[in-house]
Amino acid sequence: MRCVSVCVRGEWFRVPCGSPSGSIQLLGSEALRRYHQAKKLKDADDKLEFSMLRCKGGELLHPEDKAEDVLEDNDFVQLVFEAENDQYGCSPLASAVHRSYQEPKEYISLDGNSLTTADLVSLGQGLFKIKLTPESEERVKKGREVIDAFIRENKVVYGVNTGFGKFAQTLIPKEQLVQLQENVIRSHCAGVGAPVSVERTRMLLVLRINVLAKGHSGVSMETLDAMIKAFNASCLSWVPEKGTVGASGDLAPLAHLTLGLMGEGKMWSPQSGWADAKAVLEGHGLKPIVLKPKEGLALINGTQLISSLGAEAVERAVGVARQADVIAALTLEALKGTNKAFHSAIHAVRPHPGQIEVAERLRSLLDSKIFPSQISESQRSFNRVQDAYTLRCIPQVHGVVNDTITFVHRVISTELNSATDNPLVFAETGETISGGNFHGEYPAKALDYLAIGVHELGSISERRIERLVNPSLSELPAFLVKGGGLNSGFMIAHCTAAALVSETKALCHPSSVDSLSTSAATEDHVSMGGWAARKALRVVEHVEQVLAIELLAACQALEFLRPLKSTAPLEKVYELLRSVVSPWDRDRVMSPDIEAAHTLVRQQKVWGEVQPYMDEYKKKLQA
Repeated sequence: MRCVSVCVRGEWFRVPCGSPSGSIQLLGSEALRRYHQAKKLKDADDKLEFSMLRCKGGELLHPEDKAEDVLEDNDFVQLVFEAENDQYGCSPLASAVHRSYQEPKEYISLDGNSLTTADLVSLGQGLFKIKLTPESEERVKKGREVIDAFIRENKVVYGVNTGFGKFAQTLIPKEQLVQLQENVIRSHCAGVGAPVSVERTRMLLVLRINVLAKGHSGVSMETLDAMIKAFNASCLSWVPEKGTVGASGDLAPLAHLTLGLMGEGKMWSPQSGWADAKAVLEGHGLKPIVLKPKEGLALINGTQLISSLGAEAVERAVGVARQADVIAALTLEALKGTNKAFHSAIHAVRPHPGQIEVAERLRSLLDSKIFPSQISESQRSFNRVQDAYTLRCIPQVHGVVNDTITFVHRVISTELNSATDNPLVFAETGETISGGNFHGEYPAKALDYLAIGVHELGSISERRIERLVNPSLSELPAFLVKGGGLNSGFMIAHCTAAALVSETKALCHPSSVDSLSTSAATEDHVSMGGWAARKALRVVEHVEQVLAIELLAACQALEFLRPLKSTAPLEKVYELLRSVVSPWDRDRVMSPDIEAAHTLVRQQKVWGEVQPYMDEYKKKLQA
C-alpha cells in the first residue's frame, strides 16, 4: 500500500493512503488523528480548517483529489492550519528553490585515493551519484575484520572499548559498546550557528565516505553502504557551521552529520525539505544506521569540514584569479594603458610560473597585432612610457596569487584522499595505531595562505576602480556618468568595493596561529581550521564581488571611448556583460547590476568568453 509522510506541527507521521478512492482530505484527517494520539490530546483541532501542501515544489493539494492520483509513494506532505502561521516541517518557499532538482544518472567511483577538488564540488552540486570501486570495498572489509577480531579477543583498543579523550583509560564492557558509539555522537553534537548549505553538506558527506573507503577506519561495509545510499538519495543531515577547532578533527560537524544518518535530529532531501531525520530516511526506503564498535569515532574523527570547504574555496579561487586577469586587461584598455610591461623578455628574467602565466594571458588579450584594437591604435602616437603599478605590475601581483592557489590546491588535494581519523587500522599487519592525522594544521595553514593571496586580487582591483572613476586619473567623466552632480554614477559602487576590501583585510588574519587547549588538556594544541576554511570562502566571495564592480566600471568606461573598439576577446566580454546589464546613462539602483556581474564571475562566464581567443593566440604564435 502506498504511504506518505505527513508533517503536523513539526511532527512527522507515516500514513497509508488508504483505499484507492481515499482523498487528500481523508489523508490529512488521519494524520491529524495520529498527531492527537501521539500527543495524548483531545480532538481539539477537529473544527479547524487545514490545507495540504506537497513539500517538493510547495504545491497546494485539492482536498477532493484522490491521494493515489496526486502523490507518489514515500512522498512528503505538510498539513497547514488556516488559522495558524505554520512554522513547522517543510517550508514550501524553501523547497521551491530546489523544485528543479534532477536526480543524477551518472556515477563517480570512489577509491579513497583519487578524488579531485573539481569532482568534490560537482558532487556537492548534485551532478553525480557515487559508488565504491571493488578494490576499496575489499579494503574496507579487511579493515573491519581487524576490529571484529579485537572484540572477540577482548583486546583493549582506544575508541573501540575505551572512553574518548580524557576518558581513554576507562574500559567499557562489551554489552555497552554500541551505546558507547551512540553516546559519542550525541554528546559531540554541540555545534551552533546556521546550518551548512545543502551543497556543502553533500560535499562533507561524500568526502567522509571517500576517506572511509581507504579501509583504515574500521567501519563495516553495511554502515558505509548506508551512507552511500543516503548520499545518492540526497538525504542530508542538519550540520551547524560552527563548533570545530580542527583537532581532533571536525568533531562537532561530523557528529551532526552522523546523527541524521542515525535517524535523529533533522534531515533534508529534495522531496521533503527539512524534516525529521527518521521520516526522511524511511520516506526514501532507507533505514537509520546502527553503529558498531569503533564506528561512531570513525565517522567523526577527521578534517572533512575543513577540507570540503577548502576544496570549494580553492576551486572558486582558480576562477577568480584567471578572470581577474581578463577584467584587469579590460580596465587597462579603458584607461588607454600600454601593454609594453607584459613583454615576455621582462618575465623570462624573473621566471616565477604564475607571473609568466599572467603576462602571457594579458598578451593574448591585448596583442593588437593578432587581435587589432582601435583603442590602442588611437594611442600609438602618444607613446606612453609606463603606467601606474596597478596596471603595470598586474603579472607580478596576480602571478603570486596563481602560485599560491597552486600550492593550496596541492595541499587540499592530498587532504581529500588522506586517512585522518584515530586510531588507524592497518589490515596488512592486523593492528591499530594511535596517531595524530586528525590534526587540521595542514589545510588550516594552507587556507589562511589562500585568503591572504586571493585578497590581493581584490585590493589591486579596488585601486583600478579608483582610477576608472577618478577623472584626474582616467580622463573620463567623473564616476563614469554624464550629468555629474545630478547623477552620482559609480561613486558608491566604488565605496562598496572599498568596504569589501577593508573587511577582507580583517578576514586575512590567520586563524591557524591561534590554539586553545581542549578536552582537559588532552587535546592541547588545535588548528582552528574550520574558521580558516569559512573565512577563506568569504574572502573569495568578496573578491568576486569587487571584480564584478571593476567589470561594470571598465565596460561603462568603454562607452565613453565609442565608436572605438577594443580587441576581439575583450569586446566579447563587453557583449557578455551587456547581455545582462545595460549602460548607465543616468542613475539607477546599482545592486542588481553588481549581482548580475557577480553571477557572471561566479559562473566563470567571463573566462568562457575569452578562452577560445587565448587558444587561437597560442596557435598563431606557434605557427
